[in-house]
Amino acid sequence: NLAKTQPILVEEVIPKLYSYGDLQKILAGLLRENIPIKNLSTILETLADSGNAAKTTEELVEKVRQNLGRVITHRFLEGENVSVVVLDSSLEQLIIERTRKTESGNVVILEPAQLQQLLMNTKEIVEHAAMQGKKVIVLTSSAVRPRFKSLLSQTMPDLTVLSYNEVTQNFEIHIDGVINLDSAA
Repeated sequence: NLAKTQPILVEEVIPKLYSYGDLQKILAGLLRENIPIKNLSTILETLADSGNAAKTTEELVEKVRQNLGRVITHRFLEGENVSVVVLDSSLEQLIIERTRKTESGNVVILEPAQLQQLLMNTKEIVEHAAMQGKKVIVLTSSAVRPRFKSLLSQTMPDLTVLSYNEVTQNFEIHIDGVINLDSAA
């Protein structure tokens, strides 16, 4: 129980900076993408460091994910059966440009043809890796990661999308492919 082992940390964060509801939303955001929440002290330390600046749950989840980089690297990137792909820089730029803030959070608005091409290209890469017995991990910038994940969440909910900031510095990555909006024709 963290309240017994680190009472000052817990008292500093809950309820002074964030409510129990806020913490629950952050933990749910991590669990939704299979990020372990065992290391509650790191999670609370990250929230304490973030202060009570007006941040969205999405931003707080991203900060926590970055501080859990060692755990994320170990869980998703280590092993032989992983195929790492990155997003083309022009696709990342398009996602950033087409992001709109709404009452329910950030939304990426792509043209239907662009979205269809993105889904088709991503699905092709995932299927090719699966035929080789590998699981695809998409690597992108931290600004794009939650938006790209959101774009694909309906059709590919199990696709793992990580940001470069979540990968430990000394971990060597081999890039197996690039996701772009080019048609295969």
